[in-house]
Amino acid sequence: MQNRSHLSVLIQSQAKKYGKRAAMMYQDFGGTEWKTISWEAFAQNVKQVSNALLNLGLKPQENIAVFSQNCIQYLFTDFGAYGIRVVSIPFYATCSEQQIQYMINDAQVRILFVGEQDQYDKAHRIFALCPSLERIIVFDHGVRISTHDPNSLYFEDFLKLGEGLPRQDEVEKLYTQANDADLCNILYTSGTTGESKGVMLSYGQYAAALKANDACVPVGENDRVIDFLPFTHIFERGWAYLALSEGAMLIVNTNPHNIQQAMRETHPTSMSSVPRFWEKVYQAVRSKIDRSNAVQQKIFNEAWKIGRKYNIEYLAAGRRPPLSLAMKYKVANKYVLSLVRAQVGLEHPNIFPTAGAYVSPEVEEFVHSIGICMIVGYGLTESLATVSCDHKGEKFTIGSVGRPIQGLEVKIGENNEILLKGPTITKGYYKREALTAAAFDEEGFFHTGDAGYLKDGELYLTERIKDLFKTSNGKYIAPQMIESLLLVDKFVDQVAVIADQRKFVSALIVPAFNEIEAWATAHGIKFESREQLCANEQVHNMMMERIETLQQGLAPYEQIKRFTLCAHHFSINNGELTNTLKIRRPVIYKDYKDVIDKMYEKTPSDGLIAH
Repeated sequence: MQNRSHLSVLIQSQAKKYGKRAAMMYQDFGGTEWKTISWEAFAQNVKQVSNALLNLGLKPQENIAVFSQNCIQYLFTDFGAYGIRVVSIPFYATCSEQQIQYMINDAQVRILFVGEQDQYDKAHRIFALCPSLERIIVFDHGVRISTHDPNSLYFEDFLKLGEGLPRQDEVEKLYTQANDADLCNILYTSGTTGESKGVMLSYGQYAAALKANDACVPVGENDRVIDFLPFTHIFERGWAYLALSEGAMLIVNTNPHNIQQAMRETHPTSMSSVPRFWEKVYQAVRSKIDRSNAVQQKIFNEAWKIGRKYNIEYLAAGRRPPLSLAMKYKVANKYVLSLVRAQVGLEHPNIFPTAGAYVSPEVEEFVHSIGICMIVGYGLTESLATVSCDHKGEKFTIGSVGRPIQGLEVKIGENNEILLKGPTITKGYYKREALTAAAFDEEGFFHTGDAGYLKDGELYLTERIKDLFKTSNGKYIAPQMIESLLLVDKFVDQVAVIADQRKFVSALIVPAFNEIEAWATAHGIKFESREQLCANEQVHNMMMERIETLQQGLAPYEQIKRFTLCAHHFSINNGELTNTLKIRRPVIYKDYKDVIDKMYEKTPSDGLIAH
């Protein structure tokens, strides 16, 4: 049963209920051993953080920030801040010095918590440029603090400031003053098109979101919930808080690059993720099947077909499977599908919320067919994550983003824009009154910038209005939808579609180099560099065939007519990706201007052309 205590006292309340039961599983920085921490110990650390922050002079509704990857210290800090009504502001661990300097100064952050060496070094270098910043607290004890830095200390030493809970009476008084109107977080958006802006999130928004998600996303105290996305991301933050409110055990994954290994080691039952994770799983399974012998392929394909019929044609449609199909599925699941899930570490899967980008119907069907309950949804930072999602146990449609959550009013406005009103919607942007006013209409509806429609109670997305391209021939193109079609292919790692004010659609494609190198070697293609590989005619022809197959369902004007294989990944460091790994199109178009212009030197024939 969900604990609906105010976030300021949630962990303490759960500790009273669960005591020495494991609240979290984690690894130390740089460690490989998985450890656990009880609810009692979790609560004690939270109290110490609250006391230590008071000893550093923090006042209610003043701002601290956390600049770190996921770790248990992150959660101690957040909930410790909530306990004394202090606002916690998360920074992505990959932020640049310029970004953290901007956010610290914009929010007048007093205390900055950092994770590893890279985050500390960046914070140390910009310290003198941030007048409000007083202290840097370092989570990882392995970090080398500069000998000329009197303003930084390790988290263990920070906790000692709260040892013995010297100011607990004040903390408990502040518990009684906690309210829903208080500001809880400021989350700075990643800024795909412009300057980052701080979204204000209140405790009331969290309370409404946790209650609404409890009704449709049944995670419980027996679940093992692994973190994949950073706590900075509102999707993971809201999901982690939901798990904690339900008494589930949180598996804190500090290294996102090792997520699949972590899953095989910890055997989670639930996880929130983005579509790209499941695209990679789909690619890996298909690749393994393709390398299998004919008998194995036949067995898997038959099991897959049974799984699809059982889970999609019947359960997804709200129909009871006939007994004969149920028996076939039981056998297929036991001897084939369960083995596929076990390869990912999902022996006992419960629910897997997925959002953040367009979900390919092909991938969604695959995940459900192998017996994993993918909960497809849609949300924004401004809506405290969930706007809509599939409801477990209720019928859903492949291609939709589910049904709106309780308490949220969804309306379709001009240009099919999705408009929102309700208790989970932000009051606005931090110190951006004009921007806030522009985001809401006279009826109080928030304008999302996303286009879509409602059908039979389910919400469907069509495109991001700002990202919508218009070709020089007057045709509208939704680039994200086209990109998602290509990303299901095992040879494709990154895609940037080009079409705005152009005669036709083209694309920059970064191959999955491990796959394409293996293919080239198998076909006797010699290469000394990735540049040579990307320029090879045989590689181009192979990619052309695959792209033509993938885009068969598109209208002719939507289809990619030319593409270029890029020898280097789009990166955060180059400014080509946001901290959430979304494409910054203006930057990519500028960086690759010459390459793009070359693809438009001549009007293509009807066929696909590689450059």
